[in-house]
Amino acid sequence: MSQGPGAPRCRPCPRPGAQFPPQTAARGDAGPGAARRGRPGCLSRRDAGSPPLTAGAGAAAGAGALEVRGGGAGRRLPSGCAEALPSETHVLLRRAAAAEAWPRAAAVRGALRGAPAWRRALPPGPGPGPGPDPGSPPPLPLVPGGFAAPRPPFFAPLPPALRARRLVLGHEHVLALGAAGETYAWGGGRHGQLGHGVLEPEPEPRLVEALAGVPMRELAAGGWHSASVSEAGDLYVWGWNESGQLALPSKALAEERAQAEGAGAGEAELTPRREQPGAEGAEFISIQAFPALLDFPHDLEVSKVGCGSRHTAAVTRDGALYTWGWGKYGQLGHGDNASSDQQRRVDYLRAKGLRAEDVVCGPWTTYVCVLEE
Repeated sequence: MSQGPGAPRCRPCPRPGAQFPPQTAARGDAGPGAARRGRPGCLSRRDAGSPPLTAGAGAAAGAGALEVRGGGAGRRLPSGCAEALPSETHVLLRRAAAAEAWPRAAAVRGALRGAPAWRRALPPGPGPGPGPDPGSPPPLPLVPGGFAAPRPPFFAPLPPALRARRLVLGHEHVLALGAAGETYAWGGGRHGQLGHGVLEPEPEPRLVEALAGVPMRELAAGGWHSASVSEAGDLYVWGWNESGQLALPSKALAEERAQAEGAGAGEAELTPRREQPGAEGAEFISIQAFPALLDFPHDLEVSKVGCGSRHTAAVTRDGALYTWGWGKYGQLGHGDNASSDQQRRVDYLRAKGLRAEDVVCGPWTTYVCVLEE
């Protein structure tokens, strides 16, 4: 049950960075350089009321049609497509009668003819399991009996006892939201992205025990980090924090700031090394293997959250958008390419009189649905 403003926090969480195994050498993602070798296409809608779609995100169809873009070209998808979920190689579509996976190149060319790479029939009506809204089917990537992914092998079964009403895909892990708001996580766990307190993989859906008893309403899975929003509007984060994507102190970003400050100071060469600004002696968090409650400025309550490869975005209930993490490609929306390990409000929206309603993150992009105030 949702709690109003001023209500007490749900429950205490472990101190950020506490009670997890020592960090091992962790490899990063392939990075934007790899994206140029196979960058995901962008799916968008032709109406202003819905955000564009990008890899790892699905959305219900509204009045507008879905469109797939890539390589400077754009094609409108067939009118019967209610949802779409793209990857670097394929586009997963939900039609009235079936979920289908098509090669991305074919979707960009508008050549959805012949047999799809994968197909699974859908039952008529809302289908089994609780959807996000009464009378609606569960959103992609959920399909009857399991979930689909926009890359081979396309389908994975779920235990019959797990009544998932929402599911999100990270680069190596999966999060599911149960019928009662419980959180399940499985897949790769070497960066703590599963929230089980260890850095081991989990082959089957496992309840995130640190969040037991705290009903969630939103989940997001990034490259190697995760986030959830409770019914009370609290934001929890866990996983990899190398770029500050958890809004927890990042050693890498502290060292970058120290180098920038040192380079900009004329007397830097004359300052003894031990007195130069840096990250020595500070407490930093590289991996957060348990969910941590993230405090927001002015005790703001969160309504939506999205995770990119190494950045995070959240919409508050008063319509503000906050972003943090890796910002090299402008994905944080602050007018620069700086990274941040603290939540920063995107002032551009307020300056334009826009209220944020929803947010979707691609690997290195952020899309926000806004309304004029």
